[in-house]
Amino acid sequence: MLIGVPKEIKDNEFRVGLIPSSVAELVHHGHKVWVETNAGVGAGLSDADYAGAGAEIVDNPDILFAKADMIVKVKEPLAVERKKLRQGQILFTYLHLAPDADQTHDLVASGAVCIAYETVTSATGALPLLTPMSEVAGRLAPQVGAHSLEKAQGGRGILLGGVPGVPAAEVVILGGGVSGTHAATIAVGMGAKVTVVDRSAEALKRLAAQFGTSISTVFSTRSAIEELVKRADLLIGTVLVPGAAAPKLVSRDMVRSMKPGAVIVDVAIDQGGCIETSKATTHSNPTYVVDGVVHYCVANMPGAVARTSTFALNNVTLPFAVALADKGWKQALRDDPHLRNGLNVVDGKITCRPVAEAHNLAYVSTESVLQA
Repeated sequence: MLIGVPKEIKDNEFRVGLIPSSVAELVHHGHKVWVETNAGVGAGLSDADYAGAGAEIVDNPDILFAKADMIVKVKEPLAVERKKLRQGQILFTYLHLAPDADQTHDLVASGAVCIAYETVTSATGALPLLTPMSEVAGRLAPQVGAHSLEKAQGGRGILLGGVPGVPAAEVVILGGGVSGTHAATIAVGMGAKVTVVDRSAEALKRLAAQFGTSISTVFSTRSAIEELVKRADLLIGTVLVPGAAAPKLVSRDMVRSMKPGAVIVDVAIDQGGCIETSKATTHSNPTYVVDGVVHYCVANMPGAVARTSTFALNNVTLPFAVALADKGWKQALRDDPHLRNGLNVVDGKITCRPVAEAHNLAYVSTESVLQA
């Protein structure tokens, strides 16, 4: 199989789909890999590194898209890239289709085989290809939140950890999953007063066992969120419904009740965000203000630490990329029910129910596609 690795073109996205050691593994399995020139430079990976691993360096992304049997990326294809996809071509990347009608319709029209990292599952029901980026985004959230709280950034002028004699900032984290847990780890380490909200009793028990009295845990109800939002200096939203749009847990009225200069970091923005006032932003223009509250809603937060993120992502995506290349997508999905859950769009059909429901489109089961 010919595998193509294009350079990411999303604003300030410096991650890359394959690292040289992953290229070498695929070459060892008998495949060819084309890498667009400078695709890895943002992650500290040179064309020479890729050539040394057995890749062919390609100057023209149009040729790469036209010839490759499988495209391996990091972020969802932008409109200009979606026009280059073709019938039967495999696209293996993050997609986040539920909040993105334009991308969904374009991928349906392309006829490509679109497999989303974020809906591949594990035997325990976890999302192994989303987990490392959730860890990174969770750890970044208090860091970017602390920066946004600085007065020069429009924030309240509060140091997250305070100093002796001056209280620490109050950090409220919505969601106690992977991102929420890692956000709590960093916020506690920075000396903040941390509260984590979740509707899962098991998650709250796990958090209490992990952090002890370093954090407070609260069962999620609308009234509890209303009260906590008012107190928060930094509100971090991390809730996730696999494949579906994130639920809006914080209304415009709740945002209006927050302290002037408070900060919201909506980690869930890839799936539409869990704050009613959230809209996707970029690394080059990361924040905006609504009702006096600073919103940080960068849709590719892990891209800020591209090298760490790229290597962490390849650690989990490579086995699936090898399986797709070795077996072809149909056999690979037949053999692995967890990879099968990653199939979102194929041959003009939507095979991820939450995506179909989000856009009021017809749903077709992956099993029926594989039997055809």
